[in-house]
Amino acid sequence: MIRHIVLFRAANPDDAQAVRDGLRNLQAIPAAARLEVEFNSRRDTWSDEIDVVVYGEFEDEAALAAFKAHPTYEATIKIVKPLRDLRIAVDYQTPE
Repeated sequence: MIRHIVLFRAANPDDAQAVRDGLRNLQAIPAAARLEVEFNSRRDTWSDEIDVVVYGEFEDEAALAAFKAHPTYEATIKIVKPLRDLRIAVDYQTPE
C-alpha cells in the first residue's frame, strides 16, 4: 500500500476554506482506497504553517498513477493552485 500525504497552505488565510473545499473534489476519484481532506487542527506547538491536509491510501503505484491521471485531479489543480502558496507532498510504501 502507498500512503500519499500532501500539505497545503493558502496564500491568503481567507482562502483556506476554498482550498479545502476544492481538494475535496478529489474524493470522487475511485482510484483511492481511502482519501481524507481536512483542516490542520494546529495542535502542534512547533509549527502552524499548514492549513489543509490530504491523506490518501492507494493499493499500488498504478492506483496512485490512475488517481493523478483522472480528469478530476487536473480540474482540482486548476482550482487550488492559484489559492495556495505552499504544497508539500510525501509518498511512501507501507511495510508488507
